[in-house]
Amino acid sequence: MKQEEKTSQSDMKTNNQRVGSSDAPAPTGKEAAPQLQSGKWQTLLVVAIGVFMATLDSSIVNISLPAIARNFGVSLSGAVEWVIIAYLVVTAAVLLTAGRLADMIGRKSVWLTGLVVFTGSSALCGLAPNLAFLIAARALQGFGGALLMAVSPAMLTAAFPSHERGRALGLNAIIVALGVSIGPILGGFITGYFSWRWIFYVNLPIGILGLIATLSFIKEKVQRRPGRFDPLGAILLAVGLASLTAGLSFAQELGWGSPPILALLIVGVLALIILPFVELRVPNPAIVLSLLKNRVFTSALLSLIISFLALFAVSFMLPFYLEELRGFSTELSGLLLTPLPLTIACIAPFSGSLADRIGTRWLAAGGLAIAGLGLVFVSFLNAHTPIWGIVWPLLITGIGQSIFQSPNNSALLGAAPPQHQGSASGFLATARTMGQSLSIALAGAIFSALGGAAAGGILASGHGGSQMTQLQQTFVYSFHQTFIVCACIAVVGVLASLVRGKETPRAKSH
Repeated sequence: MKQEEKTSQSDMKTNNQRVGSSDAPAPTGKEAAPQLQSGKWQTLLVVAIGVFMATLDSSIVNISLPAIARNFGVSLSGAVEWVIIAYLVVTAAVLLTAGRLADMIGRKSVWLTGLVVFTGSSALCGLAPNLAFLIAARALQGFGGALLMAVSPAMLTAAFPSHERGRALGLNAIIVALGVSIGPILGGFITGYFSWRWIFYVNLPIGILGLIATLSFIKEKVQRRPGRFDPLGAILLAVGLASLTAGLSFAQELGWGSPPILALLIVGVLALIILPFVELRVPNPAIVLSLLKNRVFTSALLSLIISFLALFAVSFMLPFYLEELRGFSTELSGLLLTPLPLTIACIAPFSGSLADRIGTRWLAAGGLAIAGLGLVFVSFLNAHTPIWGIVWPLLITGIGQSIFQSPNNSALLGAAPPQHQGSASGFLATARTMGQSLSIALAGAIFSALGGAAAGGILASGHGGSQMTQLQQTFVYSFHQTFIVCACIAVVGVLASLVRGKETPRAKSH
């Protein structure tokens, strides 16, 4: 593999041959795929703008939810939750279909549409006259965000040569981590000094910049647009994933046995069971099931879901620990959550570049093992843990996650043929979203079943009285057991990473 810097001329030549640039034959005829003709660094800049905007918005809204509830005069535990959930449900429903559309009509078209929809819906969110309008605008924003997140990995894979794929995805991880870490801090500042509406208006200049950069830098040549879109498959996929996401999101509040939750889960499972039978009968399915026949692809996909199932519990559970058990302010809690994403931002580019040299199997497995060890350390946090004692377990978890993430994503995208890179990106983004939803549902279920949620609520209200010590013990025990389960799940993810088998040079250069 060449490690030295290439000249601008060779960069241009390489980018003009980007898709399938290695020993795999160039796609022809029906198998032809859209090809990005842009320079790799220009493409990275464009993707960074869109990804930063989408990830920033996913983290900036949560901290402003109490202000939104007060503004519209509603309860914090009622319909206002749909400001968050509407975005997640629509995103989960659209990701895979968006990836498939990118393969059919071109990545640039899907990307531009995502930028326009996301930016426009951000303005609508800021202008919302009532809660129902805001929820509808957030759903539209979720659609735009899904288009951006589904196609961004494919754009990077198409722009960078195969031996720099991990490096590119590692650099992209920096943008994701910055968006996630800056969101709560920026959201708290904007809401405190201006208005919650400005957390949406901040997307307008970023979105406009992204549109200008895309039109200026991204040149795409579509060699062939195969077949027709599969509407039935897309509908089944959307209903299945949206129902599951909504059911998992509300299960803790309404109860796993409540009729609405059972109905959502049953509809979701049935739709996804029927989906393969429909997709196998159409010439151009909405979801490319043939990708799952590839052992490396399926292993990386399964590892990704399991990793988020185990690790996203940190982002979900830590605010309860910091604010309810420890009584820290929202601002301090937000700052204490930043070591995890910032660690990912620092290390992911290096792990991606290392994966380009030595392969992804052992890096992914080793990284997830380290992250699982970090979860064990997190589980031992208690009511008297010093600040540094909170930070260093998060650093270990972040180191492990960053070592795992870029190599695993590189393996997943590298295992997909050029004409299905958009679908592979959709699988990647969907796996991340579903893993996060499952993590919230599982961690919440364990924590609540053991009494931690009820104890935390009483502690936060300040009405613990003589039972304060007992409530703290209940909270800590529930917290401990939740993260021990998550650490065990991470071990399963390590095994899933290892079963992909030994990579060959050809497999690496897809």
